Parts: sequence; C-alpha cells; structure tokens
Amino acid sequence: MCEANVYLLENGKEELLLERVDTIVPKGNEIFLENIFGQRKTLAAQIKELHLVDHRIILERVQK
Repeated sequence: MCEANVYLLENGKEELLLERVDTIVPKGNEIFLENIFGQRKTLAAQIKELHLVDHRIILERVQK
C-alpha cells in the first residue's frame, strides 16, 4: 500500500488529520488531500516532514 496518514502539527502536538491519503496537491499556501475513501480536505498548510517508510506525513499551518 502507498497511502499515508496525515498529521497536523499544532502547539507541538501531532493530531491525525486524515487517514490513508493517496493524493496530495500543493496549491500556493494550501494543500489538497484525498484519501482512498473519497474524503477530501483543503487547508492552509505546508509539508513539514515526510516519513514514507512509516506512512506518515506531517503538515503545519501557514497564514493566508
């Protein structure tokens, strides 16, 4: 499987944002996410870390 869980880093803590994400599209200061269940989210964030072996992506918010 190539999906990853996406976490949002807030106040020094990682909170699960979306599970089993298979599509990530950066657009300016926003990131579009879609998982294998068809759930979609768009938020003002940037990629902070990628841990591909562990299937983890960590995002952090940016100001619009």
